[in-house]
Amino acid sequence: MNEYALIMRHEDGTKIASPEQMQIWMKQTMDWIGSIAAQNKFVSGTGLPFDDARVVHSNKMVTNGPFGEIKETIGGFIVVRAESADEAAEFAKGCPVLQGEGNTMEVRRIAKNDGAH
Repeated sequence: MNEYALIMRHEDGTKIASPEQMQIWMKQTMDWIGSIAAQNKFVSGTGLPFDDARVVHSNKMVTNGPFGEIKETIGGFIVVRAESADEAAEFAKGCPVLQGEGNTMEVRRIAKNDGAH
């Protein structure tokens, strides 16, 4: 069984939700994670707050936030255990972030620390 990162992509990271909407989304997200954990396939995860974000460029310059010229942002990720990328994608389909128009979930297998990718 492999581990996969389910990465939550927001099409427009400049939009700000109300505290009430955030509370609804957090409950939905915790319910979604709980359903994966109930199958013993949740490994870990976290949100990625935008506050205090930095980007380090190839020339070592540091800028505030990842939002220079792009609107798409990564809001968080979870790691799950799955038999295949298709099973991980099925988990991703339940993520509340997909309620936002244009938002996506990226599914990436996590490399094992065994010298092979």
